[in-house]
Amino acid sequence: MKFGVNTFVTDESIRPDVLGRALEERGFEALLVTEHSHIPVQRETPWSGGGELPREYYRTHDPFVALAIASTTTTALTLGTAVALLAQRDVFQTAKEVATLDVLSGGRVLFGVGAGWNREEMRNHGVDPGRRGALLNEKIAALKAIWTGDEAEFHGEHVDFDPVFSWPKPLQRPHPPIAVGGESPAALARLARHGDEWLPRAKTPVAELRRVASWLAEQGRADVRTTLCGAAPEYAEAGVDRVTFTLPPLPEAETLRFLDKLATRVEGLGPGS
Repeated sequence: MKFGVNTFVTDESIRPDVLGRALEERGFEALLVTEHSHIPVQRETPWSGGGELPREYYRTHDPFVALAIASTTTTALTLGTAVALLAQRDVFQTAKEVATLDVLSGGRVLFGVGAGWNREEMRNHGVDPGRRGALLNEKIAALKAIWTGDEAEFHGEHVDFDPVFSWPKPLQRPHPPIAVGGESPAALARLARHGDEWLPRAKTPVAELRRVASWLAEQGRADVRTTLCGAAPEYAEAGVDRVTFTLPPLPEAETLRFLDKLATRVEGLGPGS
């Protein structure tokens, strides 16, 4: 069982280099960070947490810049996104950012993706919210083509390009593991077809985690790992590969105290591996 944290890294919270070092020193294996390019002033899409959108959503650092900074003070920490909003990202720029981070970090990237929820944010990127799932699927496939081919091309309904050169290639082969977020039928179909790892949220019942594992095996995808994202320590008994705990976006001193308490709580759950 591996243990990590998921968090918003913002301009008001602990620096990612300090955070990364603190996580490794306390025995945590992974840092997963959130992405929002911006938050439109005029909002219509309700937030799943209910009530007002929390302050940290407005202030997130770019995930790949933040993870690159975290990589400079760590040697083994997994550096991941939970999740990158790939449907609204440029596929070529994303391919280069992820590959560059993977090379410079020594092959430590976990590329978590999701369809996203903020429809106004998507529309500002020119993405039709109703088509974001299909667009996400094609962009995952296109990224794999770019990462694995010297002269990469892709021809789909939403993503279409003739042969291109793009280096660096990721250090991990054939590419960094792609973790798919979500529990809907569409997300699970995406996982079975494109994913290496599943990122269900902490509210997912243990019975559902086990059902999906059995279903994946029936699809010939027993190799898919599971990271339960944002769980309480008690969820470590759910039979997943990694559990991440939600770290509030706090200043440095408060964050370090929080991590000390969290590390103590997980000590009794068994060593990470």
